[in-house]
Amino acid sequence: MTGSDSQPLIAVLDYGIGNLRSAQKGLQFVGADARLTSDLKLIAEADAVVLPGVGNFGACMTALRQAKLEDSVHEAIESSRPFLGICVGMQMLFESSQESPGVSGLGLVKGEICWLPADVQKPQMQWNQLKTLKQDDLFAGLEQNPWMYFVHSLSAVAKDDSVVVATCSYGSDLVAAIRLNNIFATQFHPEKSATEGLKILKNFVATCGANRVATKV
Repeated sequence: MTGSDSQPLIAVLDYGIGNLRSAQKGLQFVGADARLTSDLKLIAEADAVVLPGVGNFGACMTALRQAKLEDSVHEAIESSRPFLGICVGMQMLFESSQESPGVSGLGLVKGEICWLPADVQKPQMQWNQLKTLKQDDLFAGLEQNPWMYFVHSLSAVAKDDSVVVATCSYGSDLVAAIRLNNIFATQFHPEKSATEGLKILKNFVATCGANRVATKV
């Protein structure tokens, strides 16, 4: 069960936390055959995998493990398929979070998720501008400092700054997006960020289709 070259099959991991369907709908809107699923076979066959997440880091990690989807995340990334993490889905890629001491993350990106600065309101629930956009296919066609929608009380602190491709200012410079090989992840919600956010999802879908064609050659 695979998508067409023009409509790649994207597995949006369904582990029962929050409104995961909004990511699926955003991807469908920009041309993907996006499916909210916990089916291991479908996930293994998909052209790309998306890990959304909302709420508490520990609750999300526990739910992912109870759904037996942790291995699917690792397998997707090891297979070099495009992978997108959104909001807490990005945070889960790191090693740990101050929000949930003792709960290990996926450990795919070195670093920790830390509370926002003490002098700012939590959560950051607002539109904010991206800056420090490094050249990346996922940012193609975006305005110079696009506005994106954020909802979060913690932010990633990466051990290797080279993975950070976008930041935003909220009390201090915060990590807004990361890129590590085939992993792309955003602290903001592209599916809720109007035209510019949908451009990111459209670029991700295009990358999925191009990767699918390349692996056939």
